[in-house]
Amino acid sequence: MIIVTGASRGLGRAVAVSLFKSGKEVVGLSRNITDCSFPTLTCDVTNSESVKAAYKQIKGFKQPVSALINAAGVASMNLALTTPIKTVEKIINTNLVGTILTNQAFAPLIIRSGGGVIINFSTIAVSIGLEGESVYVASKAGVEAFSRTFAREMSPFRVRVNCIAPGPIDTDLTAGLDEKQIEAVVQRQIIQKKFQPENVAELVELLLDDRTNSITGQVLNVGGV
Repeated sequence: MIIVTGASRGLGRAVAVSLFKSGKEVVGLSRNITDCSFPTLTCDVTNSESVKAAYKQIKGFKQPVSALINAAGVASMNLALTTPIKTVEKIINTNLVGTILTNQAFAPLIIRSGGGVIINFSTIAVSIGLEGESVYVASKAGVEAFSRTFAREMSPFRVRVNCIAPGPIDTDLTAGLDEKQIEAVVQRQIIQKKFQPENVAELVELLLDDRTNSITGQVLNVGGV
């Protein structure tokens, strides 16, 4: 079984759908359950009790868990000096705290299954220091640092932990951004194009494959920096 957070929309949904269509057993976690072709559970990754409840439900399925894909996340285009504290808290709690809580909750299930894969989501904005996204970048930089260290802690249990850091992707997360802003980021990538959710889903499937069992503690920037 593969757990996918943020599975109701955006990259999370694209990844979950791709895995489900390829024959994988998927359970999606989301605050808002929508019409999905795969099984879903209600879960707010920022709330420890909600995460614990999802853990108990999944544990109750009594099926091996092979992977956790952490795609739940929020973003906000604001200069650091003008970002409201409520926005700061929402971004940090969802992106960083949410990632830590779900890793803590579901890694033991992967260990019990004999090992597997955790993929946390960052952003290429961390590597390029994207102005106008200071708080978002800070939250995702925390995800990267956590993932590198967690990879070392999980290695003895045969659990690989990596990050995928996409550039601008056609999802609802970027739908409200000005095309000039998006193009400015694309031009700072090595491969200067805007990628699709399917491209990220393909990378997820590659990291889940046993052929990549030597890769852990890494951040893979989609588009390159």
